[in-house]
Amino acid sequence: MGWILPCIGAVGLLVVVVAAAVIGIYNRLVTLRNRVDNAWSQIDVQLRRRYDLIPNLVETVKAYAAHEREAFEAVTAARTAAMSAETVAEHSEAENMLSSTLKSLFAVAEAYPDLKANQNFMMLQEELSGTESKIAYARQFYNDSVMSYNTATQTFPSNVLAGMFGFTQRDYFEIEEAAAEPVKVQF
Repeated sequence: MGWILPCIGAVGLLVVVVAAAVIGIYNRLVTLRNRVDNAWSQIDVQLRRRYDLIPNLVETVKAYAAHEREAFEAVTAARTAAMSAETVAEHSEAENMLSSTLKSLFAVAEAYPDLKANQNFMMLQEELSGTESKIAYARQFYNDSVMSYNTATQTFPSNVLAGMFGFTQRDYFEIEEAAAEPVKVQF
């Protein structure tokens, strides 16, 4: 009878240790999920800034190259698609299209020396270039956060809790190799 009390104490201690481990793993999953959400918010801020710059850039180029309607319409359509994207995959596809159309817009600008010398155009180029760099950094941080989160949801024992509590994997924010090059804004 004297052995029952130590066994109950050992079982109780084991329950406490297991509960602490479960709480620790759950809290880590929540922290990683929140880090991914925050990283996406940072990308979203930079993408919105980019979207806000594009109409000004298009209007500036339009003033010098009004007959280049196709390029303007393509940029505007790509911007609209990017702004209406909801999932990470949709954003990836839309951003690839937008980067491609911006490159064509800058190619149009190459043909207009007066435009290249315009102070407003030069300022917009500089802002867009800075924004592109910030997007690249935010995308890298987001993808690193997604990797950490996805690894935690796939490895034992946290994958057990991830499945029980509905922690699902997240998508990476990927761009095509052709779009991976920065938008050239040099003249």
